[in-house]
Amino acid sequence: MADSQKSSFGKQKTDNTLLYGFILLLAVGFFLLIGLTFIFAGSFSPGLGKCVAIVEIDGEIATAGIPMSLLSEGLPGSEDYAVTIESLNNRDDIASVVFVINSPGGSVVAAHDIYYAIKSVEKPKVAYFREVAASAGYYIATPTDYIMSDPDTLTGSIGAVMTVVQMKGLFEKLGVNMTNIASGKYKDIGAMNKDLSPDEFAMLQEIVNESYQSFKSVILNERKGKLDVLKFEEVADGRILSASQAKSVGLIDALGTKKDAIKKASELGGIIGEPRICKIKAVPQGYDGSLLGADSFFQKLMSSGNGKTISLSFQ
Repeated sequence: MADSQKSSFGKQKTDNTLLYGFILLLAVGFFLLIGLTFIFAGSFSPGLGKCVAIVEIDGEIATAGIPMSLLSEGLPGSEDYAVTIESLNNRDDIASVVFVINSPGGSVVAAHDIYYAIKSVEKPKVAYFREVAASAGYYIATPTDYIMSDPDTLTGSIGAVMTVVQMKGLFEKLGVNMTNIASGKYKDIGAMNKDLSPDEFAMLQEIVNESYQSFKSVILNERKGKLDVLKFEEVADGRILSASQAKSVGLIDALGTKKDAIKKASELGGIIGEPRICKIKAVPQGYDGSLLGADSFFQKLMSSGNGKTISLSFQ
């Protein structure tokens, strides 16, 4: 009798294990299917004519994204955006592209990734600004053929900034002593346990100025013939501009709605009548193996605590 009960219990336990395993397999398959849908969304043409592609670039522009997890789509980094954007040239069903930008700015290197990707697109392209398209958010729009903005968008903020975190005073109050043993005079520049010397500050200022001049040169080149150069020099001091102010300078071509931007892209792409829309989504590469993407978030957070915190941004 006891052996029979043990056998029955063991069989039930095995059945439960198989059931749970089957449910887990279905769940993983379901989320993989969702991910593949995002990746290949809009990649097949049903023979309804050419479309206007919509690419949304949302949030801070950064090199490092957050990979997909079981329950999270993740966040694309600049290379993810670049790969997605460059692939548009291979789509014969796309007549033109609208880049919907809603970003306060971000990393200089990340901005370069997306800028060159957009510049490489050989189809008519329109940038459309939503709530904010400032600094790097404006920079990536410059290689498009036409820039349109919501009337209430905040833009401008032309410039570069470098942030150096200094915690020497706090460490002294806490009784924390950090000693830098460096191989050269400037090897520990930006270390959080020391103040910047005047010559270190001047050195970093020179780098910021160089990046700023590069930013200005890109705008002057890409907006040549559209820009009021004298007004541009006046406002290229980091100030935030309203959409109408930016238009008066020549940083923006027109004010309007997202629908207006799609209509403009449709005209540039030679589409007659109501255009078909292809939504193109940049997808983070890889899978972080976690349930909610928390692993990647904490890894990114902890990686900043390296004792030397210097960042160069278009912000």
